Amino acid sequence: MAPRTPNLEAQREAMQKLDFLVGKWIGEAHLRRSATESVDLIQTEDAQYKLSGLILTIEGVGTTASGGQALLQAFGIISYDDESGTYSMRAFNDGRFLETEVKLLELGKGMTWSFALGEIKTKSVLRINERGEWTEVAEILIGSQPPKKLLELTVCRQK
Repeated sequence: MAPRTPNLEAQREAMQKLDFLVGKWIGEAHLRRSATESVDLIQTEDAQYKLSGLILTIEGVGTTASGGQALLQAFGIISYDDESGTYSMRAFNDGRFLETEVKLLELGKGMTWSFALGEIKTKSVLRINERGEWTEVAEILIGSQPPKKLLELTVCRQK
């Protein structure tokens, strides 16, 4: 039996719903590094379509304001499966990768995703606010502890 042929036009059409992310962005992020330590970063995000619109790549880099040291580096690839009707993301960070489903928010200007690694779970919400800023909040849950803010960022599209 021959493998199913993907519907490339349906995939490209679905990926166009992520247009709100495309571009180069810069702003600030606040990252919790441990229970007692957090750091403020200068954050950049670069989101671009690749493979003629079949995937969206997002590279995020957070550097310290004082020394320009990269403390947060993440790279994600989002695609759409026309057979299941779902978006998925493979994200790379700190020598690891994870895969997760991405869900678009109802108003079309945001998305959510989550990861689980053992008893560590994260949940992220990305939105484009009324000022056109990309805002993102990630929470971390470890075991039965209450959730804590892991990351909060606000970036603006570069002109």
